Amino acid sequence: MEGRGACIVRRDRFILLECLHTEFEAARIKLSMFAELVKSPPSYHTYQISHLSLWNAASLGFTPREIVDDLRVLSRYEVPTGLEEEIRSIMSRYGRLTLHSDALHPEILILRSDTEDLMEELFQQSDPIALGLQKSGACEMICSTAKRGQLKQELTRLGYPILDYAGYHEGQSLSVSWNNRVLQLREYQKDAVQHFEGKAGSEGSGVIVLPCGAGKTVVGMAVLKALQCETLILTSNTTSVRQWMDELSQWTSLSATEIGEYTGEKRQVRPVTVATYQILTHRHTKDGDFHHMTLFDERNWGLIIYDEVHLLPAPVFRATAEIQATRRLGLTATLVREDGREGDVFSLIGPKLYDLPWKVLEQEGWIAEVKCTEMVVGMDASLKLEYMYASAREKFRLAATNPAKVMIVKNLLSKHKGASILIIGQYIQQLVHMAEELGAPIITGKTPQQERMGLYTAFNEGKLSVLVVSKVANFAVNLPDASVAIEISGTFGSRQEEAQRLGRILRPKAGENKAYFYTLVSDSSREQDFSLRRRRFLTEQGYQYDVKITELNGEGIH
Repeated sequence: MEGRGACIVRRDRFILLECLHTEFEAARIKLSMFAELVKSPPSYHTYQISHLSLWNAASLGFTPREIVDDLRVLSRYEVPTGLEEEIRSIMSRYGRLTLHSDALHPEILILRSDTEDLMEELFQQSDPIALGLQKSGACEMICSTAKRGQLKQELTRLGYPILDYAGYHEGQSLSVSWNNRVLQLREYQKDAVQHFEGKAGSEGSGVIVLPCGAGKTVVGMAVLKALQCETLILTSNTTSVRQWMDELSQWTSLSATEIGEYTGEKRQVRPVTVATYQILTHRHTKDGDFHHMTLFDERNWGLIIYDEVHLLPAPVFRATAEIQATRRLGLTATLVREDGREGDVFSLIGPKLYDLPWKVLEQEGWIAEVKCTEMVVGMDASLKLEYMYASAREKFRLAATNPAKVMIVKNLLSKHKGASILIIGQYIQQLVHMAEELGAPIITGKTPQQERMGLYTAFNEGKLSVLVVSKVANFAVNLPDASVAIEISGTFGSRQEEAQRLGRILRPKAGENKAYFYTLVSDSSREQDFSLRRRRFLTEQGYQYDVKITELNGEGIH
């Protein structure tokens, strides 16, 4: 029967959401809990219900009945025959397999299924020899504890995620408390910590999803305090390492001698050690060993925190597969990975344990209200001619580095005079030219760490109003007062990059609590196509873009 719902639900698990429908926003929030956005044109957004999205929903406590009931309410027409049963079937697989320790034989794990038929099916589909599996009963198999991670990866791939009840070792104890400046956790931060601590089959391992500026570092510190154990923290760059160290020193009782930096500059292994992914994956030759992976074994860690878990490199996945007895906390603003390895995050770090929509935090004033605008920039005749005969990759570079963007940026700076403004781009030569035109300082990958920190500090203190930054500022950089971000070029269609760049301006602002995000793209070019892909994740979070056509002289932007 035809209704008035905002969605058209298809049998192939794709869902079309009408953007102009009065219930669009409410429907978007519901869909984000159990479906993934795959396309976001202006009229209808396309979502897909996947195995992984349903298993993550199950880990958050959603039941098949709740999801089916939501679909019935959201759908304009009757939910297709068979789809409801398929959702129930996929979600029922979450929990049919459980993993347990053997009290008498600590080196052995026990894999149990709810039926004999399922155990036989898995034995036939998997490679039992590679996984070291041996039948020990009608609904039971055993394997070595060393195979714990590999087993979870393989069975997730086969469509049967494991609930892991095998437990964790406690690690070396470490006394941690809040210092005299007691940190007041927000309610959602308390909820995130509780979700990490207390759900059978997933407590002690999993991912907390919160937007930039929502205090993921605070959540990590609160988990460390709750567990009272030595902890290894992995993050994306040296700047982030030092920000973690500063936060730990400021808010916890940990002394300077208990917090270590493990980067390209220092090799300190202490009760709480903060390291970069880059140092872990560094090797002297292309085929050489990852010498610093031994950091995972340097101390008796009771907790490993993976900051920006969506950036986790493949070699660290392999190391993580071998340390499944250690509690693992993933922190991220987005589970999107450009390499498609979200399933490995799910199986090796853990399922999604907590996810609070960005717009909810915005409405409550915990993050800034952001207005997003795409500025469409024309190309002059000579650039159009060069673009026409260029290769596909060169076309993108030419469009991204369009010289006409300089005037647009100058006009935007005039419009937001007095604001703290970040100009972000991909191409170093373009950024250098932009910095020279504006008389602004620039930070790239070659900028020494001490100089970077000095510029970040000057920007935060209001001594600098404009800062030009390369992709080194995409991740884990604390610039709380930045209120305008101007993206002059990006990495092809990277959704995670767009989310992180917007994140630079999300921290709450004094006064109206508003921020502005501009992305500049050349008209009628491949850059526009990639821009649509980059914006997909932000669209899923509820951000709508205004599109403005500008003139070559930069006019038409006010």
